[in-house]
Amino acid sequence: MKYIEIDEELYRFIASKTERIGESASDILRRLLNLSVENVDVSLPTDISHPSLESQSPVNRHPVFDQAKAAVEKVIADQNSANKHYPVDEDIATSTSNDFDAMVSEHLLSQQKGAVGRFMYLLSSLESTAGSDFDKVLNVQGKGRLYFARSKQALLNSSKSSNPKEIASSGFWVTTNNNTAKKQTILTEVLEHLGCDSERAKSIAEHI
Repeated sequence: MKYIEIDEELYRFIASKTERIGESASDILRRLLNLSVENVDVSLPTDISHPSLESQSPVNRHPVFDQAKAAVEKVIADQNSANKHYPVDEDIATSTSNDFDAMVSEHLLSQQKGAVGRFMYLLSSLESTAGSDFDKVLNVQGKGRLYFARSKQALLNSSKSSNPKEIASSGFWVTTNNNTAKKQTILTEVLEHLGCDSERAKSIAEHI
């Protein structure tokens, strides 16, 4: 086995092309370059002794490695060019920006006071993540009862015992007098309205 040095960008690119657990960097490069063991001459000049081919002179370095590096760099350049010239679908961009998993911090959740605290923390994190899309929470309602509103009074008008609390300083208010199971259901619906898939939404809501 011989070793070569590659820069961080090439390493991340090669790693991102992994298709199966345990696939080595050599296997990935062979697949990307359409190479096989049978059609590649991997013999090295006898005067190469240093394991780092990047640190050797171009005269001593075996050309197959320069070809592999050049090919991978070309793929990266082509991808960067494609990203620059073609617009990203807005739905995909929204889905990417709404990283729902990132809103769950076990450490911060453990510092919250009871189910209400965890409920409010998750909603606050979601509001920060979703941005202007967060107003979709207003579509989550009960039968004849509001769960979310733009004012405390609106929730009190809906139910005197709603115990409204503002979600961070967002201007959105939520009723908090429901039991834990209902809070989980409400949060699940909110996540789904914001584009989160049902299974992940339920998993996040279970942290309440």
